[in-house]
Amino acid sequence: MSWKPEIDELDARRRLAQAMGGPEKVARHRANGKLTVRERIDRLLDPGSFHEIGSIAGKAAYDDQGNLAAFAPANLVMGRGRIAARPVVVSGDDFTVRGGANDGAVKEKLVTVEKMAHDLRLPLVRMVDGTGGGGSVKNIEIEGRTLLPTMAFWDICVDNLAEVPVVGLALGSVAGLGSARVAASHYSLIVKDTAQMFVAGPPVVARTGEVRGKNELGGSDIHARNGAVDDEVDSEDEAFERARRFLSYLPNSVHELPPRAHCGDDPGRADEWLVDAIPRDAKKVYKMRPIVEALVDHGSFFEIGRKWGRSVITGLARLDGWPVAVLASDPYHYGGCWTADAADKVTRFADLAQTFHLPVVNLVDVPGFLVGLEAEKGGTIRHGVRAMQAVYQATVPWCAIIVRKAYGVAGAAHMNPNRYNMRYAWPSGDWGSLPVAGGLEAAYKAEIEAAADPKAKLAEIEARLGRLASPFRSAESFIIEEIIDPRATRSLLCDFANLAAPLREAGRSAHGYRP
Repeated sequence: MSWKPEIDELDARRRLAQAMGGPEKVARHRANGKLTVRERIDRLLDPGSFHEIGSIAGKAAYDDQGNLAAFAPANLVMGRGRIAARPVVVSGDDFTVRGGANDGAVKEKLVTVEKMAHDLRLPLVRMVDGTGGGGSVKNIEIEGRTLLPTMAFWDICVDNLAEVPVVGLALGSVAGLGSARVAASHYSLIVKDTAQMFVAGPPVVARTGEVRGKNELGGSDIHARNGAVDDEVDSEDEAFERARRFLSYLPNSVHELPPRAHCGDDPGRADEWLVDAIPRDAKKVYKMRPIVEALVDHGSFFEIGRKWGRSVITGLARLDGWPVAVLASDPYHYGGCWTADAADKVTRFADLAQTFHLPVVNLVDVPGFLVGLEAEKGGTIRHGVRAMQAVYQATVPWCAIIVRKAYGVAGAAHMNPNRYNMRYAWPSGDWGSLPVAGGLEAAYKAEIEAAADPKAKLAEIEARLGRLASPFRSAESFIIEEIIDPRATRSLLCDFANLAAPLREAGRSAHGYRP
């Protein structure tokens, strides 16, 4: 007696599962400019590396003799594979089967894929399309009752943020739980035009009297600018490439250390133009990104969250091959002031660095928190204090380069002074409790008003204090440890990365990750 009949049935069931929602629904899916779930997995992973788990899970119907009469596969495809030869766990919603809703027998697979990543200590990539395991009103008729909302698997989703790298990709119209699964990640992407994210989609929102199209309500131009996702991309293939690159900077889990890559860039490289990178006129702006690119290993800067919290630049890079987290000010937006969104961005980024043992390089030009009525209405100080707490809680090695301004409470958040961190200043450094120009009228009010020429007196006082505000005066008192030639910065940062490498310690962060 042979087991071949059962093997044949297994093969037949797998063919049914791989047909997804059937030719008509697959064709409609592709006509909307989207790849199928299996095409997505193939394009994300190293060729031939995918090992599917739950390959024949789904809903079956049987005839009177117990033979399989109909089969609808589960609308979540999951398993293990490799990216750049490193193992990962991947899950993908199949929109061609019930639009990804939870009546597609997906719940148990959702739980299993999260456990797999957690317990095998492997990165997790979630490809979300549809409700991502969320609800459907059709369940009422199917089940004959309504369900009280619970998310029994949510604990492990959140715990994974403290254990393994998690990437969330919004690849279609993602609503409810699907949106939550994208947002509960360390790095998230949304595809322009073909993907949207909602708490609830247009048909539900229309019941409130607000009629909106899909992109108008939850398109990438909205969520890439409010921080619900980190970045928008033009295609699914770009999303997969960015996901692969993000993971290349991180360890498989917090129980390992980020891997070093080959460095073909001279650690001692000194770009001459850095001497003139910062304008002498403090009111003039300059471009920070070219400075970042000049300091890190050539081509290694991977920016995260470019379109939200824009007065702060965040990204991953390498120094002499070592992965680091780069935080930098962008004076083109609010002069580099921290807004509420920028502060949230700092919080999440500091937590990312802390979670995965990445040394931090902070290029500082912070005039303070954004001021004014709108800033106050937005609770900027609360968001800012939360960001400062994340910076002060971080225990990873930290190096601050003060390129220009560091003022007020936001300026004080450039590093934790209560432990040893490296800190250098460029000759353009400018710091204090508040900018000299902003406090003159209040501090010298009587003297200015009593002068025969108040404007001339104001200019005289400003010039006098300006000389005292020289960074060299601070260095005399060791308020700043070292003032450096900007051209020496890369060499010193590579030195920092090499000194920091043996200090990194694997394991869980004490305070976890704040999504």
